[in-house]
Amino acid sequence: MDFISLSRSAKIYDRKREVHLKLKNTYPRLVIAGLRGGSGKTTLSLGLISAWRRQGLTIAPYKKGPDYIDAGWLSSAAGRECYNLDPFLIGGDKIVSSFCGHFGAADAAVIEGNRGLYDGMDASGTYSTAELAKLLKSPVLLILDCTKTTRTAAAMVAGMQKFDNKVLIRGVVLNRIAGSRHEKIIRETIEKYCGIPVLGAIPKLRQDLMSERHMGLTPFQEHPDVSQAVEKASEIALKYLDLPAILEMARKTVPLSYQADSGAAPRSGAAGTVIGIIRDAAFQFYYPENFEELLKGGATLVEINAMTGKKLPDIDALYIGGGFPETNAVALAKNIVFRKALRSAVEAGLPVYAECGGLMYLGKSISVDNRKYPMSGVFPLEFSLEKKPQAHGYTIVEVKKRNPFYPVGTVLKGHEFHYSKVIALKDQAPGFAFGMKRGEGITGGRDGIVYKNTLATYTHLHAYGSPEWAAGMLRRALLYKRKKSRNPLSIAQGQHPHSFSLRSEGTGAHHLSDDAIRAAETVRMLSLCKSNVESEGTG
Repeated sequence: MDFISLSRSAKIYDRKREVHLKLKNTYPRLVIAGLRGGSGKTTLSLGLISAWRRQGLTIAPYKKGPDYIDAGWLSSAAGRECYNLDPFLIGGDKIVSSFCGHFGAADAAVIEGNRGLYDGMDASGTYSTAELAKLLKSPVLLILDCTKTTRTAAAMVAGMQKFDNKVLIRGVVLNRIAGSRHEKIIRETIEKYCGIPVLGAIPKLRQDLMSERHMGLTPFQEHPDVSQAVEKASEIALKYLDLPAILEMARKTVPLSYQADSGAAPRSGAAGTVIGIIRDAAFQFYYPENFEELLKGGATLVEINAMTGKKLPDIDALYIGGGFPETNAVALAKNIVFRKALRSAVEAGLPVYAECGGLMYLGKSISVDNRKYPMSGVFPLEFSLEKKPQAHGYTIVEVKKRNPFYPVGTVLKGHEFHYSKVIALKDQAPGFAFGMKRGEGITGGRDGIVYKNTLATYTHLHAYGSPEWAAGMLRRALLYKRKKSRNPLSIAQGQHPHSFSLRSEGTGAHHLSDDAIRAAETVRMLSLCKSNVESEGTG
């Protein structure tokens, strides 16, 4: 979905908040869950969404867990954005409001879980798919890998039912069925001993719909034929699933009501600012909610391609998400003109926020299979791609030092997943703004490397759970825009009077000046937000 469509979606969501406060809706929905990762949840979700869409229904896709790749596939199948519903990243109240607010005029919602149904952060299953299903009061459709098992499959389903009877497991889909006899035994056993229907049986497929690599599925942006893969998923669903019965299950839900609070940034506070988004095959890991929060704050978003672009457009801030710079290292390295333009903009004080793959791109180089590829060289970091994950899971970071985007003392929840690591920290390294309370970070329990108005981190954030992110981006963009208009010559010469560098810690007056600007800007934006709410009524 493009930024114009996202802007329209954000405005509709914002405008209808008061209406939803007063209404209850059944929001037909179902959670797709499995006994483990790799059980077939994404294939089932894709099949349901694409098959129902083929039948003329509008399906709202959602994804549980810190995930960009599966969400991208679900979005492609649905023809609309897939929104994240992760309890750790966002929090319960905002999950319900986001689910209802983004449902729109859909006929039903498909919510893909992650890992096993009851898998969470601890022995209590905190933040599990089961907890999400209970929060949304949603029925669960369980997909079961039946490889080399028959009656035992029913025992596994019975165990899932009894483990937490508040989880509404309402149906089962059998996966990787070897033949009709195999299906018959398992179907009859589950329906006899578990008392729930088997609503489909998918045979062993000769070929996977979507190839995999080091971080899971190949992103749809890099798949050779997305439409063919989605079409194949649709055909599987139409042939092997009881689609009318599954839809009826989704419709048998209790109404939901919610307090409409998306954690939105102050509206119109940064009107007129332009924020660039590097979005191409190399950088594709973004939550649409993050874009929407910037749009609600008044910013205009401009898409930029680091692989083919020759220069940066006239922007007031830049956001570089995660992705796969390692698999696109050749193209990124060859685009010398763009790399130099980016580094010059950083030297001139352009506010830049980078996550994971964006962090790697701002380093000096990336080594892949013993070949070194030069990157933009903003930070004196060299990265290598390893064979095993270097970090994988939720993170909690505390802002320890001054930086362009967050007040000291702020605690942020996010996630990290990468195979890369820092193999060289050259020259005098800039400082790190984050201390890791949970997770690995860049090095030595630190993350959030800072140079001038640039901050880069391995931690991915979700704007609903970390509203400070959008507020910081908007504030910095507005400040930079004002400085450009007042002193364009100094910007062009690479000077910026209010940029951060933790290496200059202790200079006192410089930081006090910047803190004063930050405080005044925060007060001004909060004042704008209040006046907007008073003048717009329900918004």
